[in-house]
Amino acid sequence: MAPQHLALTSVLVRDYDEAIAFYVGVLGFELIEDSPVATQNKRWVVVAPPGSAGPGLLLARAATPEQASRVGNQTGGRVFLFLHTDDFWRDFHAYTAKGIRFVRPPAEEPHGTVAVFRDLYGNLWDLIQPRTGAC
Repeated sequence: MAPQHLALTSVLVRDYDEAIAFYVGVLGFELIEDSPVATQNKRWVVVAPPGSAGPGLLLARAATPEQASRVGNQTGGRVFLFLHTDDFWRDFHAYTAKGIRFVRPPAEEPHGTVAVFRDLYGNLWDLIQPRTGAC
């Protein structure tokens, strides 16, 4: 049996281009793929942090009223995604300069340096520089 791994995490968005502008233009992610899926009137849009070997984000436009009601609150107000960095303060200052709103200030935790920010839709993210040997 082949080993398994997570390939993508789906994030509900209002609009593809708006989401790309944020994730690529503000967070500095790379646009991995943007392909039309004509038979379903949608696009296959994948972004990922630069140089990432891990799973990317599938930016999925909400297609129903129920999906639209979940945009920005896919986890009931809990932190949704965890963005690891090799230089917390570089990224914290860069994001702050680009208007990212941090809702929890930087803190030294047993697992690393961390702060919580909101994306353009309101999803909560941890920006974290893990301590050596921490998960």
